[in-house]
This record gives sequence, structure tokens and C-alpha cells, in this order.
Amino acid sequence: MTGRPPLPPFTRETALLKVQAAEDAWNTRDPRQVALAYSTDSVWRNRDLFLTGRDAIVEFLTAKWERELDYALRKELWAFEGDRIAVRFQYECHDRDGQWWRSYGNELWLFDGDGLMTRREASINDVPIAESERRIHGPRPADQHGVPFPVH
Repeated sequence: MTGRPPLPPFTRETALLKVQAAEDAWNTRDPRQVALAYSTDSVWRNRDLFLTGRDAIVEFLTAKWERELDYALRKELWAFEGDRIAVRFQYECHDRDGQWWRSYGNELWLFDGDGLMTRREASINDVPIAESERRIHGPRPADQHGVPFPVH
């Protein structure tokens, strides 16, 4: 595999690009495409689940987007240093019963020299919302890249 730029060590500019690339990929809701950003032996903690490897990531994301319908995500750079990036995020989706949810979280990312994520630690909290309270309606427009989102 050739690398997945931008590569560490990250600058503010390259960390922002990496975060936006992750947001864009996750908003495709294509598990195989998303998994290509992770090393073949990537280790994840997602809430209370622990996963290892791309196959497990694809399986996890496939199940996630089968139950989290109309998923739309925003990520924001929180901090970076060397080969590490921290982000905060929000996403909205609804379940099969029509209940809308806003999920808030933080992720810690570790990258290898090829720019592939080798570790992802995610802490996430879910809040039920009314459809009228939605504020994330699909992928972020290009003119909104890097714009912070509301805390609550």
C-alpha cells in the first residue's frame, strides 16, 4: 500500500485535512471505503466494544449503518502532536422506529508512518432528539470545512 496522506508528523494544516478526510469518508456510510483509512491490524475501542483489524471494522460499520439510518457526522480537530490527533464529534441518525438521536463523542487517533490509523479510542454519548431539533443534514458543505459546531 502506498500511504494515506497527509502523513505524520502532523501540522495544524495537515491535521485539519486528516480530520476532514475522516469526516468525508464516514459520511459516505461505505464500510469498505472507511476501513481503508485504518491499518490491517488497527485496534479500536468504540464505546464498550473492542475490535482488531479491517475485517472487524467493516463488520462493525455495516451493522452500525443498518441500524443508524440517515447518519450524518461532523468532526472537529481538538488537538494534535506528532502521529496523534484528538477530535470531538457529533452525529445524528434515526432508528427504525423513527426516533432521532444526536451522539456526542471524542476520539483519540494514532497513525503509522504511512498515514494509516493504527488505534482509535472512541467515547460516545447518545441523546434522543426530535426531528425538528436536527442540525446536521448530510455531509458538510465545502465552505463549512473546519468550522466549529455547537457544543449542545
